[in-house]
Amino acid sequence: MKKVLTLIAAAILCMSASAQVQFGAKVGFDLTNFWGSDVEHGMKPSYQAGLVMEYKFNPNFAIAPEVVFASQGGKFKALDLNIFGLDVSKTVTYNTNYINIPVMFKYYVAHAFSIDFGPQLGINVYSKYSIEDVDKAVDIKDNTKDVDFGLGLGGTYNLTENAFVQARYTMGMTKVFDGDHNKEKNGNIQIAFGMKF
Repeated sequence: MKKVLTLIAAAILCMSASAQVQFGAKVGFDLTNFWGSDVEHGMKPSYQAGLVMEYKFNPNFAIAPEVVFASQGGKFKALDLNIFGLDVSKTVTYNTNYINIPVMFKYYVAHAFSIDFGPQLGINVYSKYSIEDVDKAVDIKDNTKDVDFGLGLGGTYNLTENAFVQARYTMGMTKVFDGDHNKEKNGNIQIAFGMKF
């Protein structure tokens, strides 16, 4: 048993010695929307911020988990038929906010550029919607699923050894809201800048 433990410890030390681990933080601009529904949703400008880590096994392969707060959601035009009998178009904006935990597998096609792909788990923090010209937002957390699962694809360009920029699209694979008639899923285009230390 001691020999097995010694071999495992030696293997971990060898991996650690040959790998490069970096931690950092990033902030970004997002364009988010819903997809998978008959309703035509528009893009909502949003943001993200969080912590990143990269574990580089060799010059070509790395794994990069993140913990990111992301304000997501979408917006669409709704018709209000109760204003003097006229069809009045109002914008309804949904804010579905998550702690996202993507785990990206990175393939370095060049020294400074990687193609990134991996799953993402989202934990719903709060969800609200607001209607144009109405001051108060409506809490819909109880009608929103607690967990969101998606897949991300994008790329990272290392400006320096420490600074990087990212572009990524994450497609939600699970429904955002409860109910059989609600088919909306998250979509998120991300442009981020970060620093590794």
